Amino acid sequence: MAIAEYLKHMFSLEGKVVLFTGAAGGIGSELCRGLARAGAAVALCDVNKEQLEKLQAEIEKEEGKASSHVINVLDKDSVVSCVKEVGDRYGHIDVLVNCAGINKREGFMDVKEETYDRIMAINLKGAFIVTQEVAPYMKKQNKGSIINIGSHNTGWVLGGCSIYAATKSGLYAFTKAQSVEWAKYNIKSNCISPGHIQTPLTTVTWEHPERSKYLLDRIAMNRPGYPADIVGVCILLASDASDYITGCEYRVDGGCISGGQPWPYDTEF
Repeated sequence: MAIAEYLKHMFSLEGKVVLFTGAAGGIGSELCRGLARAGAAVALCDVNKEQLEKLQAEIEKEEGKASSHVINVLDKDSVVSCVKEVGDRYGHIDVLVNCAGINKREGFMDVKEETYDRIMAINLKGAFIVTQEVAPYMKKQNKGSIINIGSHNTGWVLGGCSIYAATKSGLYAFTKAQSVEWAKYNIKSNCISPGHIQTPLTTVTWEHPERSKYLLDRIAMNRPGYPADIVGVCILLASDASDYITGCEYRVDGGCISGGQPWPYDTEF
């Protein structure tokens, strides 16, 4: 078997339908492009209709398959309607990527109840409701892949991220619960936890002299991560190559959680 043929057999997403929440975001949009390039039909779901349509046009320009679907994960009726719309359009849903999320950086004692409720509702409850609506499609076809987008904050919490960290840790707990309960239906569930990724929303952090140095000192590869760095593992988990992988957390962090850059030490290497 030729190399290209073998890799296509292992990792191609041709014929698979991916429902992707948070598709319009900095990380989400790049992952959607990558999944489409691997052959998937990507149902782009987000509250930002204008950005969805722009992303759809970009994917289609590359001859990829995509459709735009407005979803508000704060509204269960919107979630139910969106998932049904995707299911009716394609007839099946093979992969779910829960990427919708928000954060507000502030101290634990500074968090107002309305801020707490909104972050919890979008990041955790939203993913819960979307997954409940999508899982029956996977159960019916006796196969599926759920990919929850976690965070560096599931394992090493930054100051000012208390509620965000709680939601992402909760999302990883959901991942493990899903993997245990739904393995009998051939539904795998895994979590991708990006490290310090440079996106339009984090540019202010990377341009900050103290915060950027703080981050780089803790990243073994001594550079920011980029959304494109996450695409490979997302394709792996969406593909049949990962059929025996479930309940796992994949950290894409440039060696941050493992210890960051080392202190000075003697070596002849």
